[in-house]
Amino acid sequence: MYIIIYDFGTSSVKTCLFEIDSEIKLVAKSNKEYGLYVSDDGGAEQDIEEWWEAICSTTKDLFVNTDVKPEQIEGLAFCSQMQGVVLVDENGNALRPPMNFMDQRAVKEYKDCMGRGLIKVSGFSLYKALRNLKVNGAGPASAKDPVWKYKWVENNEPEIFNKIYKWLDIGDYLLARCTGKIVRTTDTAFVSFLYDTRKGKEGWNKGLLKMYKVKPEHMPDLIECTDLVGGLTSEVAKDLGLVEGIKVFGGGGDTTFVNIGAGCTTPGDTHIYIGTSGWVSTFMDYQTFDISVLMTGLLSAKKGYFNYLAELETAGKCIDWALEHIALDEVNIYSEESKMTDVDGNDINYFDYLESVVAKVPPGANGVIFTPWLYGNRCPFEDSKAGGMYFNLSINNEKKDLLRATLEGVCYHYRWMLECSMKKTKTSGPIRFVGGGSLSSMLCQMLADITGRTIETVDNPREVGATGTAIMVAAGIKKVDMLELSKQLVKVNRTYIPNVENKDTYDKNYKVFKQLYKANKSNFHKINS
Repeated sequence: MYIIIYDFGTSSVKTCLFEIDSEIKLVAKSNKEYGLYVSDDGGAEQDIEEWWEAICSTTKDLFVNTDVKPEQIEGLAFCSQMQGVVLVDENGNALRPPMNFMDQRAVKEYKDCMGRGLIKVSGFSLYKALRNLKVNGAGPASAKDPVWKYKWVENNEPEIFNKIYKWLDIGDYLLARCTGKIVRTTDTAFVSFLYDTRKGKEGWNKGLLKMYKVKPEHMPDLIECTDLVGGLTSEVAKDLGLVEGIKVFGGGGDTTFVNIGAGCTTPGDTHIYIGTSGWVSTFMDYQTFDISVLMTGLLSAKKGYFNYLAELETAGKCIDWALEHIALDEVNIYSEESKMTDVDGNDINYFDYLESVVAKVPPGANGVIFTPWLYGNRCPFEDSKAGGMYFNLSINNEKKDLLRATLEGVCYHYRWMLECSMKKTKTSGPIRFVGGGSLSSMLCQMLADITGRTIETVDNPREVGATGTAIMVAAGIKKVDMLELSKQLVKVNRTYIPNVENKDTYDKNYKVFKQLYKANKSNFHKINS
């Protein structure tokens, strides 16, 4: 069978055509970027029509160089960024530009509600925190969380707020546009932190809605990620170049389906993801949380299961930043006048060339340590004021030291989150490493060395969320168990064993790395207030 999945990220959509039979094959893919509009007041918005144009053009691209025909497509779904806010009218039309998960304008709304109270935990009211934890094991502990975006619109754009029919996340809006049905998947409902995860009480929690003064009528009907929502409408089918009536499934968020695409579907299986952001996640058949490090069990794609997750706000983004701002002169890969080619005139992959430069630097980056908090941080501490730094520079350091330190800093933070995970659950022996950064064999080995864990990779790691979503759709059409189907289809392609010779150096630097935030917290706040 043929399935289309839209992997809808922060800055682009990857539209993937999968063939699923006895194995899963990525037949074709097309990528298109769209804007992220950041304002000086902390806003981060996107454009609905840019999204739609990207979806339409990439869908049509799939059929240009393949023999597959639109009428052969049996199902589709979205795997999208989460914790956005899309406010719609009764026809599903967006009332204002969508607010991205990075939007942090609602500092006042957060402080007015959660900053009050005699006793506080991690900066927010203990009473309200305990109410949230009792209901769903989590809470809106950041000004970036969706409920504060919703409240920001209420306080700053009342004329728009008064027109709201329903409050959706990004994937839910796209689902509504394709089917005409305004619903919300349970996983995106959960990350609003207004959803009740207790067995037998699943759904919007009336007490939390009242506590945060959210209008119950704004909350959509809920569906499971695995539910069949309906068929593609004739108007949308025409836009996409597809056939009316194609089955559209609920889908959900990126963190929801990556474990499925990574083949981590037995309780205790752990994976590490590196894209723009990053996380450490363990698949579990029960929910737990640890407020001390701001970790909780997010809803999985299958009801009754959870992904116990620790998030790093900027992971692969740190590597991109270093390439753009540090590698420019020394590695010379962004200069159009001197395009890199090998002896045969073939273009050289920029990351491969970067690896060859970084490989000349010994483990420990000649004493330089990087902190990957370029847009604040989530776990094990929540602080939007935290910043990135290169610590312990000397006159002897070169740019290549900073480049290696960037990679190591991201890995140090993964180790920190992994150790936090282990306080509440047993993580798996081999760990699956997925996302675009896992294509780098150097980074895979570095992660193994720094964490002391065996690291495994899989095929098509950039599309691992889309792969998991495709497996869900295939399981729905075939009426088989999604978790079992994932185990059958997802195979390990490479394994990396920790190099014990690097352990002492990395352990020493890691101890310093963990102290850098505490030592500089007050300075971050003085500069970034």
